[in-house]
Amino acid sequence: MEITATTKYVRMSPTKARDLANEIKGLSVSDALFITEFNARKAALQIGKTLKSAIANAEHNEGLSVDQLVVKNAIVDGGPMMKRFRPRARGSASPIQKKTSHITIVLSDQA
Repeated sequence: MEITATTKYVRMSPTKARDLANEIKGLSVSDALFITEFNARKAALQIGKTLKSAIANAEHNEGLSVDQLVVKNAIVDGGPMMKRFRPRARGSASPIQKKTSHITIVLSDQA
């Protein structure tokens, strides 16, 4: 059985969040929570929240035990970009892209 949780429109670059998402793939839920709680990156907070949501979905909706759960997949996709401009010399402007991310965590009860 697979349980998912998704957090959308997180104000963070997807490339910065993918490192941590790849690190927790294949780990047990307790190990993944440990990594996200003690990591200093901004992505760790959002991925940790999504992971806790997936755990709550597994317990409440499916009645599964937390000890059996494994992080099957952790995906960070790019969301919409807010486009801004910064003034530059001689009346020109340079673009700024404020990126967002969609974080999806998939848990499985099979090792």
